Amino acid sequence: MSTAGPAHRVQSAVVEYGFPQGHLGHLTGEEEEAFKNFKALCQEKGYYNPGEEGDYGTHDDATLLRFLRARRFVVPDAFKQFQETEDWRKENELDKLYETIDLEHYEETRRLYPQWTGRRDRRGIPVYVFEVKHLNSKTMSAYEKSAQKTHTKATTSSSTSPKLLRLFALYENLTRFVMPLCTALTDRENRDTPITQSNNIVDISGVGLKQFWNLRGHMQDASTLATAHYPETLDRIFIIGAPAFFPTVWGWIKKWFDPITTSKIFILSSYDMKKTLESFIDPANIPKKYGGQLEFEFGDHPVWDPEISRVTEWMEGRKTFPEGPLFWADSEKGKPVDGSLGHTAERIKAVAVGSTEGGKERREDVCVLTRTLPSEPSTVASKTEERLNGHVVEPELVSAAVAVESRPELLNAPTEEEIPVIASLSQASESTPTAEAGLANGASEKTELKEGNLVSVSTPEPTTFHTASESLPTAGITDLSLSEKAVELTNEGPHSTNNASLLDPSLQVGEAAK
Repeated sequence: MSTAGPAHRVQSAVVEYGFPQGHLGHLTGEEEEAFKNFKALCQEKGYYNPGEEGDYGTHDDATLLRFLRARRFVVPDAFKQFQETEDWRKENELDKLYETIDLEHYEETRRLYPQWTGRRDRRGIPVYVFEVKHLNSKTMSAYEKSAQKTHTKATTSSSTSPKLLRLFALYENLTRFVMPLCTALTDRENRDTPITQSNNIVDISGVGLKQFWNLRGHMQDASTLATAHYPETLDRIFIIGAPAFFPTVWGWIKKWFDPITTSKIFILSSYDMKKTLESFIDPANIPKKYGGQLEFEFGDHPVWDPEISRVTEWMEGRKTFPEGPLFWADSEKGKPVDGSLGHTAERIKAVAVGSTEGGKERREDVCVLTRTLPSEPSTVASKTEERLNGHVVEPELVSAAVAVESRPELLNAPTEEEIPVIASLSQASESTPTAEAGLANGASEKTELKEGNLVSVSTPEPTTFHTASESLPTAGITDLSLSEKAVELTNEGPHSTNNASLLDPSLQVGEAAK
């Protein structure tokens, strides 16, 4: 058996593997072969069992593919990370921890960290919000003290901090509840492709340099473990409210992640925040604080997507999901399901778990969700109107959103010298613009990269936004009236994007692993 896989060059993960590229149903021939070899290797080493015909295996394809995609389809590298994660999960009994954690302790942690709004972006990917200012020294001190007495029936490793184990219960909620739910909602493009990632709006307004400094150790540990054990669960991070000193903070943060992850981090000024977010998320699904229409404040429970009620049969007289950890199981077999729900009609059951006061375990059936795919793939533009993420929209708007997703020239990054300019512009305006706030800059003819060629795009596009992961000329940045043309590659190297060449003009992942 060959363990070789296509040795993709290191480049922007958003360009190369932006959803749905690199996901189920959208693999190249080489990637399909690497996936086959990866599954065979995992099975050979005793870390994966595909199960009998008609039954679930130990892992669904969407979960396995996350590890392979994280390692650029280099099979030995992907197996090493998968093996380490499985050993770590077993050592800390992650399944039991999630299913028996004290409900109050779970809720205490949920209120501090990234929270699902209950809504999705235009592609069906869940949207989370995280306000960092709440992690002040007083709150973190109380939380760390509480985390030492986390009630769960899991036996955990002494090498993993209790406060981080609580945090990973939230990651379990993402992979075992949120992602399967978003996968099951088929009012989206690529409806037969599982949702295995999330988008995060990270608000750092009101956070001082001292608070960043005090949080650096905790955030570094959390980021390192999340990258190692929950790979490819991040689609994008939109950073909002960056202060003038953010270049200093970015110097710490970028060391916590690999270049692939940093290529997914975008820094938005208040001027381009609203228009950029609306390019990826329907205004009805953006919190009002960030220029949208959604009544959601940090700390709230999810405002459930309208599409959920259309496909859900509630049980025991319920009308919504309860608080605390939940997961999805096959409604007939009772076996838990993860990201992949197959390509035919499925009925999955939501189960509420956790422990109440006194250690009594909760295990309650909540609802049954029916997921039905059309017999033939459909295109959004084939109807006069289309339901997209719970809302009826015109096909032109959907087409524009799809066009934005394929725009690699939107993935440009400023240098650290440019970040203060963006931050100062953010400080000069209101920190929480209303839904009526917008941009005065107009859009001009643009191009997009398709199969190595730049072609014209005629649909409306957002103002270009930036990350802090690569260097670009500063011309035109000061007033945010950026050129709408694709950035001309000036770096030497074999890569197809400026981002890739700047990471390393010659490095390939297969070589990096040696």
